[in-house]
Amino acid sequence: MLRTHTCGELRIDNASQETVLCGWVQRVRNKGSVLWVDLRDKYGITQLIFEEGETEKSLFEKATKLGREFVIKATGTVVERHSKNDKIPTGDIEIKVTDLEVLNASKTPPFTIENETDGGEDLRMKYRYLDLRRNTVREKLQLRHRMMQQTRAFLDQADFMEVETPVLIKSTPEGARDFIVPSRMNEGQFYALPQSPQTFKQLLMVSGFDKYFQLVKCFRDEDLRADRQPEFTQIDCEMSFVEREDVLGTFEGLVKHLFKSVKGIDIEQIDRMSYADAMRLYGSDKPDTRFDMQFVELNDVAQGKGFNVFDSAELVLGIKAEGCAEYTRKQLDALTDFVRKPQVGAKGLVYVKCNADGSYKSSVDKFYSQEDLAEWATKCNAKPGDLLLVLSGDIDHTRKAMNELRLHMGSELGLRDKNIYKVLWVLDFPLLEWDEDTERYHAMHHPFTSPLAEDFDKLESAPGGVRANAYDMVINGVEVGGGSIRIHDRGLQQQMFKLLGFSDEEAKAQFGFLMDAFEYGAPPHGGIAFGFDRLCSLFGGSDSIRDYIAFPKNNAGRDVMIDSPSAVSNEQLDELAIALKK
Repeated sequence: MLRTHTCGELRIDNASQETVLCGWVQRVRNKGSVLWVDLRDKYGITQLIFEEGETEKSLFEKATKLGREFVIKATGTVVERHSKNDKIPTGDIEIKVTDLEVLNASKTPPFTIENETDGGEDLRMKYRYLDLRRNTVREKLQLRHRMMQQTRAFLDQADFMEVETPVLIKSTPEGARDFIVPSRMNEGQFYALPQSPQTFKQLLMVSGFDKYFQLVKCFRDEDLRADRQPEFTQIDCEMSFVEREDVLGTFEGLVKHLFKSVKGIDIEQIDRMSYADAMRLYGSDKPDTRFDMQFVELNDVAQGKGFNVFDSAELVLGIKAEGCAEYTRKQLDALTDFVRKPQVGAKGLVYVKCNADGSYKSSVDKFYSQEDLAEWATKCNAKPGDLLLVLSGDIDHTRKAMNELRLHMGSELGLRDKNIYKVLWVLDFPLLEWDEDTERYHAMHHPFTSPLAEDFDKLESAPGGVRANAYDMVINGVEVGGGSIRIHDRGLQQQMFKLLGFSDEEAKAQFGFLMDAFEYGAPPHGGIAFGFDRLCSLFGGSDSIRDYIAFPKNNAGRDVMIDSPSAVSNEQLDELAIALKK
């Protein structure tokens, strides 16, 4: 190699040693008779020193011409620094340079390559190859690397086999919108990029592979936000001859292993909650359980007192904010403004202050006596000094709005600490959800999810009440993975397709290969897929998955660095028999 050491490994024990370093110039400090250069590589920073009278004149002059991000090779001797820097591991030494070679000059970069940069996100994404030189970005990708290696190590030890599945597959009508790829050799026909390897991993179970996994790229052509990208990575897994408990136990083990090996954290307990309880107590199928503030239904104590807003509501819902009775009018008005935001959608907010002297002060004193408000406090298990916040309306809308208010209060009160991790399984989701626009059922997860055995008899009579043998893993209010026990019987799979509005012909055209496979000895099987990018961002304490992807797309689905997507030539379009609309 061109170098003998990296810029992060030399210490005082290396004093008097000859060394050759290669890297990028972080900064140059020229004091006239002495010139220092901070040389950076992936491993750290080492200071180079050039001194008039001691450094050869031509070498000193050469050093004065160095600029930021020049790539250089420096040969010299390790010496002890007079003014040490305790902020970097190499801060006790510097290199007295005897030879300098410029391997490549650099234009002045458009932003500073430092942890605290002056570059905005759009600029940094345009020059992502420069942004990746920054320690803060590289550390995120190093975290991703460690998680990838530890995932493979755990699953390999558990006898899972990594199998690659096709990237060019068939478009199916269920799920999100597909990315479509035209076929030149089959004019007028198209591949789709996989939203997941779902059917292929099930076919691997039919093939007898028993335990499969893959760190796989998936694609969805959907609206984007901080935790979505058009292409993303899954930890995709499937197991044969298992029941739900086997899958949950295996992947509790994986998550505990990742926390321990990557972050040094022991996850002692992984709780479980039904979908029905999650919606009733938190208004969300991915509740943040780092803090309490569970919903309390107040219909029986709040209705029938002449307050029409509550009397006409399907649901009156309260939460308790501990120690917040001293909130000012300004703070309470701010909470009211918050719940009235379009994304929350409540019409107003009722509050009750549980005063230190045992009395109550509310925004509805006109309708409720002290005894009435005391009943509210008792139901909410509130004590003097607490604040009750109450919303009302139809059931779904009120739960959704209260979920937003609860999370807002959790953030305001510092209860959503990113250094605390609460892991939760949410179980027993509805198998189907009714779509008013299309007037038919859709699969809440996907059409290959098995119903719970005890709900089989409801498939014909009450399909909306059937629960799925499905499970999601939630960490700190973020869904990081989901899966189910699959259907492995052709007859049940056909029945499922009928419930989803498929004719026999449509089901055969789209999924005939899978139903045919079920007739050749398909074992009971189930699995799970984790959103790997999302898992990485959670471990790293970030809100955006883009930070953990080397070359991400922006919110418009564009790669601004390579300017993609882009137009293609008319010749390419002609080869594909595609005519663009004019």
